[in-house]
Amino acid sequence: MLEASFIRDNLAAVKANCENRAVTVDVDQIVKLDEDRRSLASKTQAIQQRQNELSKQIPQTKEKAAKDALIAEGKSLREQVANLDAQLKQAEADLKAALLQVPNMTHPEAPVGKTPADNKVVKKWGEPKKFEFVPKDHVALAEALDLVDFEAGANVSGQKFYFLKNEAVLLELALVQYAMQTLIKEGYTPIITPDLARVEVLEGIGFMPRDPNPETRQVYTIADSDLCLIATAEITLGGMLRDQILDEATLPKKYVGLSHCFRTEAGAPGRDTKGLYRVHQFTKVEMFAFSTPEQSESIHQEILRIEEKIFQGLGIPYHVLDTCTGDLGGPAYRKYDLEAWMPCRGELKDGKPTGDYGEVTSTSNCTDFQARRLNIRSKKTGEKGTRVVHTLNGTAVAVTRAIVAILENYQQADGTVVVPEVLRPWVGKDLITKK
Repeated sequence: MLEASFIRDNLAAVKANCENRAVTVDVDQIVKLDEDRRSLASKTQAIQQRQNELSKQIPQTKEKAAKDALIAEGKSLREQVANLDAQLKQAEADLKAALLQVPNMTHPEAPVGKTPADNKVVKKWGEPKKFEFVPKDHVALAEALDLVDFEAGANVSGQKFYFLKNEAVLLELALVQYAMQTLIKEGYTPIITPDLARVEVLEGIGFMPRDPNPETRQVYTIADSDLCLIATAEITLGGMLRDQILDEATLPKKYVGLSHCFRTEAGAPGRDTKGLYRVHQFTKVEMFAFSTPEQSESIHQEILRIEEKIFQGLGIPYHVLDTCTGDLGGPAYRKYDLEAWMPCRGELKDGKPTGDYGEVTSTSNCTDFQARRLNIRSKKTGEKGTRVVHTLNGTAVAVTRAIVAILENYQQADGTVVVPEVLRPWVGKDLITKK
């Protein structure tokens, strides 16, 4: 969340930033709300100062009429303060609600644009495999090898739910172990987080669980409670240190969290969203860091490096996108997406899939945007002042999408699928075959 004072002092830049990020916000109204709040606070302070003066004068006043007049004035002032307090609380609530709509500022090097075509490819790794046969998509492979039961998932929970079976279960467990062990070696503390969080924590991270529109709401809310199912462990990891003052000597604090993730939006029907690619529930290993402002840029590059390391280890070609302003979301100052090559994604040509890249991870530097909402600050030993920390996040492995990439890239002409070498110790075999 941007501070009202920052918006007031950088009005033109904030307006331009909202335009670049395709966010409609009445920034001038925010300035007015802040002026109203400050005016009410000033009036309240002036009256309270007069109350303090009266509290000293009344005991010293001997003449009854004068004393009664001071007491009457004191009563009137108490009523005015109560009225102003109510107005001030409402003004503060209105201002906060408006501030929650304003996105973070943007890194000056982030591409300006509003469509996926405006994202900039900054790196490519690996060469897409050329098959000597017509490759099958992950759905056909999973059904032929008895790895996923989509019909049972729909019958039990609804469309876009599924049951993993046989080696798909082992692949999920292997991917979790592979990602966790990689991150532990990189110095990240392993965490298993709750799968639910309070509404105010989601709002602090940048989600809108109170969104009244079911078409745009991102998360599942739990009836008769202030809890939501989390869409990512970024929510719970970020909320883990809310309302704390951290010793700067202990920063950065780096965590790798494991959780289930729940998303209400599962995409429009189509080749690119079917099967496991876009679902309502999946398992994810997530990186999260708390840092000083001076550390956040280097940590952002570190998280991206680790994401690349994981997919290089899996042997899956990918490219890295510098995400354009219109696709950053609210909290991110800068975001990189890693898209893996998926041979059966994209258009069909002469009945054969052309293949395309699909997002498998992303990493964002959210600067102080989330931490200000969550009231997470840092302090240097021996100094009085505090400052807001920076937060960063990144996907290590979103299991379902990683399985999509593995099945499609490692399939063979006979319908079997080779297990990536780095996963074999946990899967326990080199090849997935028909039962």
